[in-house]
Amino acid sequence: MPNRATTTVGRTPNHRENRPRNRTAHRPRPPSWAGRDYLIQTGATVVSGLGNAGAPIATAFALLRMGGGAAEIGYVTGARLAAIVLFLLIGGAVADRLPRHRVMVAANLGNALSQAALAALVLTGSAQLWQVVLLAAANGIGQAFYAPAAEGMIMESVDQEQAPRAFALFRTALNSSQIGGAALGGALVAAVGPGWVLALDATTLAAAGALRVFLRTPAPAAAATALAARGGGGAATADRCAGPGPGPDAGREGGPGMLADLREGWREFTSRRWLWAVVVQYGVVNACLIAAESVLGPLVADQRLGGPRPWGLVNAAMGAGLVAGGLLMVRWQPRRLLLAGTFGILLFAAPAASLAAGASLTVIGCAMFASGVGGTVYGVCWMVALQQEIPAASFSRVAAYDWCGSVALAPVGTVAAAPLAGGLGLNGALWACAGGMTLLSVLVLAVPEVRRLARVTAVSPAAATATAATAPLSAAGAAGSARTAGSAGAAGSPAAATVATVATVRVDPVPVAVPVAARAAA
Repeated sequence: MPNRATTTVGRTPNHRENRPRNRTAHRPRPPSWAGRDYLIQTGATVVSGLGNAGAPIATAFALLRMGGGAAEIGYVTGARLAAIVLFLLIGGAVADRLPRHRVMVAANLGNALSQAALAALVLTGSAQLWQVVLLAAANGIGQAFYAPAAEGMIMESVDQEQAPRAFALFRTALNSSQIGGAALGGALVAAVGPGWVLALDATTLAAAGALRVFLRTPAPAAAATALAARGGGGAATADRCAGPGPGPDAGREGGPGMLADLREGWREFTSRRWLWAVVVQYGVVNACLIAAESVLGPLVADQRLGGPRPWGLVNAAMGAGLVAGGLLMVRWQPRRLLLAGTFGILLFAAPAASLAAGASLTVIGCAMFASGVGGTVYGVCWMVALQQEIPAASFSRVAAYDWCGSVALAPVGTVAAAPLAGGLGLNGALWACAGGMTLLSVLVLAVPEVRRLARVTAVSPAAATATAATAPLSAAGAAGSARTAGSAGAAGSPAAATVATVATVRVDPVPVAVPVAARAAA
């Protein structure tokens, strides 16, 4: 066999010195559409996700080691969720009036303090139920302010054309951190106790808050000037296609009072039948899901599966499913957004059913994986639908009503889980949760707008500008076009009075003229 060293022509002992010295050429770079805010928010979410995934496991097993059971777990979980419900609307209004990144930083730091206090109580062995309930409620208040602000921030950080891919990658990054966080949390609870997992959660929340200090809003001057010069929805459409438009800080401070803001958000929410129908459906599904996986699931793990370590593993399997769903949604862009999302929600019932059936750890892990895939499919489709249909300046208020409706029944589910298990048995309660999730997911498909709401094909900036310049529509002409094509008010949304660029979307069986940008004055 010939010697490789002797068959290489022109090589010298110093051939390495002739190689290019640019070692950064092959380093992975973020996509061109991923701006600074998107990258910082995604990175901060990954950091906090590492701790958040293990915190519910740690809290549940801390209560069990204190001598508690399903009732105590339900009280603590219910206190957190009740605080979220009570403060979400205020959090949404605040997030639409103040710089969103500042709201997120304050919420992160507040939650870090509450989790640090809980960790100290658990580590010293001095925790009492009322203290855990109080700190859980404080954590819920922080979440109520954080969630609407975060949703508005991530939606404004990318344009509509790249939104499906951006949201899918965001959720993939978040869920990847939760895989490690759930597995690490379960292992640490078994190895060193739940207090250290809660301390880790406090640390990651503080680190995430420190990262979000560096968020900045995109410069709104150019988009605002163009919008003022052109006027009407056409400019708004072109600006929405070209980028996120005015930043989160633009035009939110001052103005009408908070009650007026809440009324405007309520109008935006109730005027779209698909929106409130899905929120009502998800509220019931979420109550069943939390009862099954946050209250009844740990009991099954403690009695049958072997404790926190296997429960952490099956939660990591759910995280793997969430990541797999994110990778799927990077490539798959379903045309009927809510129809695809509802089929994703149907998979939520699989873990409760497998736990009720007394399945093996492997089968439960597979059910958790499937539920994770469904969760990401639903989540991405829902975020795309909201960004597509909701005015940017109302994102956080609408998100607050969305969150409020979605978690309103969750405290009832957590508190009712123990009596339900007492009356039906642990397996019977889990079967009831699985049945409730399946039933509501089927019933929401009876709403035509849920079945028909379709993805808007983004208009390129050049095409939007050319259309606006060469074929302006008068207010009367736009209203006539809307009447001819059919209104998005089939979904209960108000018709736009004036549009200069309209994207025609196929919403079977009739085509609907849907303005890409805001439907009403923001």
